[in-house]
Amino acid sequence: MSSITVLALCGSLRQESFNKKLLHQAIQLAPRELEFSLGNLSDLPLYNEEIKNVGFPDSVDRLNQLLIGADAILIVTPEYNYSIPGVLKNAIDWLSRYQPQGFYNKPVAIMGASPGRMGTCRCQYHLRQVMVFLNAWVLNEPEIMLSDASRAFDHQGQLNDPKLVELVQKQMQSMKRMVHA
Repeated sequence: MSSITVLALCGSLRQESFNKKLLHQAIQLAPRELEFSLGNLSDLPLYNEEIKNVGFPDSVDRLNQLLIGADAILIVTPEYNYSIPGVLKNAIDWLSRYQPQGFYNKPVAIMGASPGRMGTCRCQYHLRQVMVFLNAWVLNEPEIMLSDASRAFDHQGQLNDPKLVELVQKQMQSMKRMVHA
């Protein structure tokens, strides 16, 4: 079986964030056919139509090239104020301005971790709405909305709940199957 290229985006910029830990666990637990590229959101300017009209910034072009070359997208994100973190929404806004638009007709897996009890359910719902507009295909199950994330990882950043490990593995397997569907 040939390899599947996955663009991995994290909605948190903090190096030790629960979501970066979860993203790295997803990569580690994924089938070997999945090859991940990490998208850098930290150096994207705020979306501005005037800047775009002069020309897309190099940092945005680099991220778009990763998106265009990807067979699928993995988004791992926290929830900020009941919605999508600004850094992630900004990246999506930039990437949606290209023609062709790189999310079009691609599978997207979403997961997130939060110290709160709701996990990242509201953010994931909003991301699903955005992906509908971009005509991306969000993986329906399994959903991963990790709550109480401060207890989910050991000191090495590994998930310590075998059921959660299995859930992440299942989502990565589902993404693989969705690419080949």
